[in-house]
Amino acid sequence: MKQIFLLTFLFCSLPGLEAEQIGIYQHGTVVRMHMGDCLLAKPGFMVAFGGAPATMGQESCPEYTLVSDNVVFVVVGKSSSQLIPLSETIDFRLQKKEVAVRLDDAKHETKLRVKEMMVRSDWDRLQRHMDEQMKASADHEEGIKTRD
Repeated sequence: MKQIFLLTFLFCSLPGLEAEQIGIYQHGTVVRMHMGDCLLAKPGFMVAFGGAPATMGQESCPEYTLVSDNVVFVVVGKSSSQLIPLSETIDFRLQKKEVAVRLDDAKHETKLRVKEMMVRSDWDRLQRHMDEQMKASADHEEGIKTRD
């Protein structure tokens, strides 16, 4: 009887353990991408205490702005081959200092390093401010052109 109870308990708890390992996915949209310098994986002792950081050659890595409901992430790929489509809703989850992205129901995840995080309301306010400045600058340039 104890063996049957134990087997039933283990069978019922397996989905919970698997869900904990996989994590809960959030939805977000990639709104911006540009190629930038690759970030070092882990700064070591020599980098922290003096030496110039070793560069990864001339390779450029993609940097994405991922907008979710509550948080905006700026994430950097580990190599130039980690490409994510723009303006597409993607599933992602946080894992330590990385964002694990699953594209098109793929079986594997692409892991990107988190460079920066910001609360969505602050990011929206910053974007509005930048748009207003650009509009004011364009209006000012238009006024200068009409005077000449």
